Amino acid sequence: MPNNEFLSVGEVSGVFGTKGWVKVFSFTRPRESILRYSPWLLRKQQQTKTLAVVDGHLHGPAVIAQLQDLNDRDEAQQWLGAEILIRRDQLSKPRQGEYYWADLIGLNVETTEGIPLGQVDHLLETGANDVLVIVDGEKQRLIPFVQKQTVIGIDLDNGIMVVDWDPDF
Repeated sequence: MPNNEFLSVGEVSGVFGTKGWVKVFSFTRPRESILRYSPWLLRKQQQTKTLAVVDGHLHGPAVIAQLQDLNDRDEAQQWLGAEILIRRDQLSKPRQGEYYWADLIGLNVETTEGIPLGQVDHLLETGANDVLVIVDGEKQRLIPFVQKQTVIGIDLDNGIMVVDWDPDF
């Protein structure tokens, strides 16, 4: 399974009821958006299974889903802890100036003066704005993801992000 062909969008965090429904920890925003993507590829250790989403909804703070071919609690329990993957081509194309986090991870980051700062390792959601975690060997930088202020340019084709940031900070 090629690394860039699939994206992780959640995890099976529990079972719900007796008819095979699962509780889902969703990485999507809003959480229930995970239900729009079907089928899901469940991956747990070396085992994978592709299942269509039959039904689902928010249930309090959790998302619950009914998946094709999971018909009882015992079958669902086998997938507890499984990663939920979707094919990248299931995502809608982002609008101009919008990016999926998965597309930013791995970009080389440099200052407006061309000084390399490292690579985007992951992002953090803080409420006010997202934060890029840039790693360069043992050094880690936290840079606000604010386009046109700290993030000046993103070139996905060449794998580069340009930021207005002091390299000593």
